[in-house]
This record gives sequence, structure tokens and C-alpha cells, in this order.
Amino acid sequence: MNRPVILIVGTVDTKSDEIGFLREQVQAAGGDARVMDVGVLGSGRVRPDIANTEVAQAAGVSLQQVRDSGDENSAMTLMAQGASALAVQLQASGRMQGLLVLGGTMGTDLALDVASSLPLGVPKVVLSTVAFSPLLPPERLPPDLMMVLWAGGLYGLNSLCQSALAQAAGAVVGACQVARVPRFDRPVVGMTSLGSSCLKYMVALQPELDRRGFDLAVFHTTGMGGRAFESLAAQGQFACVMDFSLQEMVNQMGGSVVSAGPHRLMGAGLNAVPMIVAPGATDLVDYPAWGAMPERFADKPSHAHNRLIASVGIDAQMRGEFAQELAQRLRMARGPVHLVLPLHGIQEWDREGAPLHDPEGLAAMMQAMAECDFGQAQVSRIASHINDAGFVQQVLAVFDDWLARGLVLKARP
Repeated sequence: MNRPVILIVGTVDTKSDEIGFLREQVQAAGGDARVMDVGVLGSGRVRPDIANTEVAQAAGVSLQQVRDSGDENSAMTLMAQGASALAVQLQASGRMQGLLVLGGTMGTDLALDVASSLPLGVPKVVLSTVAFSPLLPPERLPPDLMMVLWAGGLYGLNSLCQSALAQAAGAVVGACQVARVPRFDRPVVGMTSLGSSCLKYMVALQPELDRRGFDLAVFHTTGMGGRAFESLAAQGQFACVMDFSLQEMVNQMGGSVVSAGPHRLMGAGLNAVPMIVAPGATDLVDYPAWGAMPERFADKPSHAHNRLIASVGIDAQMRGEFAQELAQRLRMARGPVHLVLPLHGIQEWDREGAPLHDPEGLAAMMQAMAECDFGQAQVSRIASHINDAGFVQQVLAVFDDWLARGLVLKARP
């Protein structure tokens, strides 16, 4: 790509100087800038390429209707709808390759909608006064979003502000210049895992899948990884999914911030993508290791994986609740589903002598699974730990059967 087109989104009425400087920096870095005005108060000194009237029209209203909508929150929500719709059109038609949005809380609110509307892999940079803030709910953050703190930039084009603006411009242009769009030359199996110390099956499965002509993409189920996995599954980018780490579902149920949102395990199923599923690491809830353990689990054994993330075991009641939720979501699947239940353990820290060993809890979960209605899903109960060879062998047996029957395709439809 010679000169990538960067869509700069901001309120021209209040941030003309900053947007003008951003446009200059994008040009200097080797890109071409296209400015979209999402302001509603008036016009600024910078002439946008996409006027605020066009943004409002894309949301199905006039600019005056936006101004009359009630308050600045409702007005910016409408502008976010229009900006997202236009960004999707521009990207799909090849008229923009990267996104750069700047703002305070209001602009960041809009920026998250616009960034989320674009496909995974399109460079997205948000320059924000609340970058990395706990105000930003994880479910609204695109998995590949880059954020730069707009330090000292709330008002006035001072040297601190210019430094942040220039860094953001260089980040998005550079990302576009070296970006590689996934080619999917070979069919891809999407797999989930909670790291490589808690769950290890991918080490044995990767060479076997490669030998069968498939690439393997493994997603770390610590919130954003699960969201990326679900997004690609819903887009039909996987020939099959091996969703073996459903721990984000338990986190969601337990109120943990380490969550992929309420729609985990639905992207593949609702889009008829073949699914091999296992309840890996669903006997624990994650929480920030630097914070307090959730009070609900205070009497349960825990394990600090590192200084960022720790895990605590859950009780039999919650294991039963998870089993019912798993069954409900698998019954919704529109394609082939096979659930593999490893009866000897579902994560490395639950082995005998390990910090989260709980044989009674595991037995309670498997009993709860036995009482569930999984609909059309096939269920295998195997005398193996999820990290042992028996689990891998069962997964490959199911996969090979599906290959032979044409349920998993080696060519994209």
C-alpha cells in the first residue's frame, strides 16, 4: 500500500486545531487523511471531507433533528450510528484503510461504536482522555483496538497535546503500511485455551491438524481473546471450532471483569459452524491478582497465575448452573456439535496435589452434565484428563469422522 487513507473522526466544531494538526501529521507520516465531522454545534476552521450533515443523514435523521434530540448524549449516540454506517461503507469499498478518532468521554463513546463496526484487522487508533480507564466496559472494546492517552489535550494545542496527536497519527499510518489482511489460504480451525500452562491440548493437536491440511488459530480466553474468537466464528472464517476453554462463561456468571460478554459460545453455533466443545477451566473464576478476591468466593482455594490474573475455585451450585447454561447454548446450535467431557479433570491446576484440586467439585459438575439436555449434540464421556493424550485422541476421532462425512470442509464455500 503506497499511501493508506486514514479516516479521522472528531468534532470539528470544538477541536478544529487538533484535527487540522492530525491531518498534517497523517500526511507527513505517509498517509492520506479523510476527515469526518461528528460535531453538532456548528462549523469549525477545518473543512471536513464528510460533513456532519452527511453523518446525521446516514443515521436516518437530519442534523437539526440530532440537535433537537434532547441532550448531548442522545445527539452523540445518533452521530455514532451515522459515523459507524459511513465507516463500514468506506472500508468495504476500499476508500479507507485505517481509523483514527479523538475525543474526551463523549468522543470516546462514539469512537468505540465506530471502531467496533469495522472488521478485525483494520487498524483502529483512538486518542482519548480516558484511554485504559475502568470507565470503558470490556464488551465495548474491539479486540484489536489501539489507544493513546490524550495527555494534556483537553483544550489547546500545546506541546504535550501535539506529542500525543503525532504518536497516534504515526501509529495508525504505520499499522496500515505493514498490515497483512488474513488470506485464509488453508481452512482454519479456531480453538480456545486458557494460556498454555492451564490447558495444553493445542500442543498435540496443532501438528495433527496441520497434517490434515488445516491451520490452527488459538485464542486466549481472557476476555478480548474470546470476543475475537466469537467475532470470527460468526463471520464464518473457521471450518470448525474446537472450543475447549469456556471459562469466560463462568467469569460472566460470577461477575468477573475477565469476560467476553453474554454471547460466548454463540458465534459458531448460531452460524452452523461445526463445533467440538469441552468444559476446559470452567471450575474457576478469574479476577485481577492485584485486587481483592470476589467476596462470594472468599472461602475457596485460589491460584495466582501471575501479578495480573488469579483464579479461584467455584462451588458445586455454580458448576451446576454452568452445566445448565452450557446445555442451553448448545441446544441453540444450528450445525453439528460434539461435547467431550474429560472425567478426570478439566484444567492443569485441578490435578492431585495442585492448588485447585477438588475431586468432589469435579464429580458434582459431571453429574450435573449427565442430567442436562444437550439437544442434538453428541456427548462423549472419556476416562481422561483434558490435558492428557486420551482427550486429544477423542477430539481427532470426532474431527476425522466429520471430515469423512463432509461436515468439515477443506475448501471455503
